Amino acid sequence: MKIGVVSRLDVDESIQLTQKIVEFLARKGIETLLDKSVVEHLKNYEEISCPLEEMDADIIIAVGGDGTILRTQSYISSKQIPLFGINMGTVGFLTEIDPELALKSIEQVLKGKYFVEKRTQLQIQHNQKLHTALNEVVLMTRKPAKMLHIEISVDEEIVEELRADGLIIATPSGSTAYSMSAGGPIVDPQVEAFIIVPICPFKLGSRPIVVPDKSQIKVKLLREGKKAMAVIDGQAEEEINFMDEIIFRKSKDHACFVRLTKDFYRKVREKLIKGGIC
Repeated sequence: MKIGVVSRLDVDESIQLTQKIVEFLARKGIETLLDKSVVEHLKNYEEISCPLEEMDADIIIAVGGDGTILRTQSYISSKQIPLFGINMGTVGFLTEIDPELALKSIEQVLKGKYFVEKRTQLQIQHNQKLHTALNEVVLMTRKPAKMLHIEISVDEEIVEELRADGLIIATPSGSTAYSMSAGGPIVDPQVEAFIIVPICPFKLGSRPIVVPDKSQIKVKLLREGKKAMAVIDGQAEEEINFMDEIIFRKSKDHACFVRLTKDFYRKVREKLIKGGIC
C-alpha cells in the first residue's frame, strides 16, 4: 500500500499531527508520499516530497477541515483516489475522524477494516473549459449589493428567470454547506440529485429546487454590462459575462472517501447543533 499525506498549513497542530502520522506510517513500513507544501514546513522529509497534483497513491490522508478535503480533491478529481479525512477544521462534514483517534483509525485502515464511499461530483462547462466540483458552484456579482439577472433551465426547459444576489448549484455533499445556509434542503449523499438554490431572490416565489442528477442544468446571465463570478468549491473562480451559458452535468468521476462507519445522520445531528462554532 502507498499512502499520500496532505495537511492544512495555517494551523501548527495540524502540521504536528501530520508529522506524527508520517512517522507512524514509516514505523509500519508503509511507502509514503508527503505533499510538497507540507515538506516546506518540516525538515528531513525531502525524499518523500511530492506535489499534490502528481500524487498517485492507494489512499490519501488529509489532515484539516472540509477546505483541505476540497483543495485536495480539486487536484486529484480524475484519479478517484480515496480520501481519509482527519478533522482539524471547524465542522468537518467531509472528514471522517477526530484527531485524537487518528493513529488508531489509520491502524484500522492498514488492516483493511474500512469501506470506500463514492460521492457524486458536478461537471461545469463554460467557454469550452471544464471544471469539477464536489460541493457546489456559487454564482455571484463581483460588486457587493448588486443583483444578478439570470435564467435557469433544466433539460432545455426554462425553470426560472430571476433577480437575486446569486445562485448555488450543489451536490448532496454540498447540501450541508453554503446551500443549507441559503435555505436549501439537507440531502442524503446516496440521493441522486442536484440542488438549485437562489441566494436572496427578489421574487418571493423563487425557492430551492431539487432535480435528478441525470439532468443538464443551464444558467445564463441576462443583464448586459454586469459580470458575474463562478466560485467552484471555494477553490477556483471563473468570470461570467453577459449571455454566457454555464452548463452543469453529473461528472463521470466520483469523489471517494475512506469510511469506518456509516454515520451521515449522526454528523447532521452533532455538527449542525454547534452551528459551526466550537
